[in-house]
Amino acid sequence: MSPEPPQLTLYQRAGCHLCEEMLEALAPWSGQLRLRLVDVDTSPELQRSYGELVPVLAGPDGVEICRYFLDGERLDRYLADPAISANE
Repeated sequence: MSPEPPQLTLYQRAGCHLCEEMLEALAPWSGQLRLRLVDVDTSPELQRSYGELVPVLAGPDGVEICRYFLDGERLDRYLADPAISANE
């Protein structure tokens, strides 16, 4: 049995066209990861942390993989070895 794919978090907000674009761009990776969607406007703390800096794709360890636009190469590197990406 293969290990469960990592759960990544997409920090986003309603009405954000970049958020919608990143979500669509993640479709080819759907079999390699699980995606948790978090609306930053649901929490004052998240609003302070992210403000207008969305979308943000983060690993389960909190490492930011990419912001604003999907970086497919960085995502591939992260999925191959999260420890390497954490040091970039």
